[in-house]
Amino acid sequence: MMAWFTRDGTAWVPEFLTKIDAAKCIGCGRCYKVCSRDVMHLHGVDEDGKVLGPVTQDDEDDFDGELNRKIMIVDNSGACVGCGACSRVCPKDCQTHVAAEAAAA
Repeated sequence: MMAWFTRDGTAWVPEFLTKIDAAKCIGCGRCYKVCSRDVMHLHGVDEDGKVLGPVTQDDEDDFDGELNRKIMIVDNSGACVGCGACSRVCPKDCQTHVAAEAAAA
């Protein structure tokens, strides 16, 4: 097992973001704003819960009227460094993080 330490020598275990609960997520974007690694992106969801695709600044057509709400989706999990910034700013506690040892297994 590999040991990780902070700059002052304190033991630290990275916890990687593995998923976001779509039922709890309100699509506020706080996690996206604090993530420097491009791990998650905003996606549109229709009234049946079907993910419509990524939402971009250019999406002004509202997915042809199908957009019901927006949620964050982990679509680049391999880029996560396990810093935990996203979980600290999430107002809905809708993220699942896995300790580095468990993620490697």
